Amino acid sequence: MSITSSTVTLKRDGARSFDGYFATPSQSKGPAILLLSDMFGVNEPIRDVADDYADRGHAVLAPNLFWRSEIPGVISYEDSEHAKTWARLKAMDLGVVSADMATAVGWLRVQPYGQGKVAAVGFCGGGRFAFLAAVRCGVDATAALYGLGISQHLDEIGNARGPVQMHYGLRDRRISHEEIDTVSAGVRGRPGMEVFIYPDAGHSFANPARPTYDPAATRLATERIDAMLAELGK
Repeated sequence: MSITSSTVTLKRDGARSFDGYFATPSQSKGPAILLLSDMFGVNEPIRDVADDYADRGHAVLAPNLFWRSEIPGVISYEDSEHAKTWARLKAMDLGVVSADMATAVGWLRVQPYGQGKVAAVGFCGGGRFAFLAAVRCGVDATAALYGLGISQHLDEIGNARGPVQMHYGLRDRRISHEEIDTVSAGVRGRPGMEVFIYPDAGHSFANPARPTYDPAATRLATERIDAMLAELGK
């Protein structure tokens, strides 16, 4: 399927603009996707994910949620840059991030794709943001891959209005087993809430640009997310 991509502006604040990478299919076959990047920003691997979903029939918006930050753009994967990425992520106001995501969700809903339905898919810090999109922004479905700190928001879980998937690797050095156990216990018994565990996968297991990339875990996670999206698109 042919796709089209562009940079769109969702909001302006003085000289700063809230932009996003928008990939659209020639023929829409499912809900639109709010794609939430890891702490490095809307870089080439994230745009590749957006293009892949667009190629399979989804309109995809990857918003730059770092637009208000001191470093608003992409930060490289170089080890020497990791301190900057962590500092930027930790400095973010989650209330403001949630408001920005609500703006992005509202924008996506009125586009001529996806029948007004929006699913959030996020990675790492974006996995946490995806969970917040579920409980604060009214998205219709959510997939959080190796989301950081989701346990801190379990008191909001009753606000989710659609299915929520959380995907964790047990060899993740960024997310403790205690965090995974807490999230699993917090969602247990709740319809539509699922935690998927990948015993041999580490952090960033779905990112081909990272050394912890795990093709098998990525395929399985993608299949599970696709099944959720297909159900939403019925």
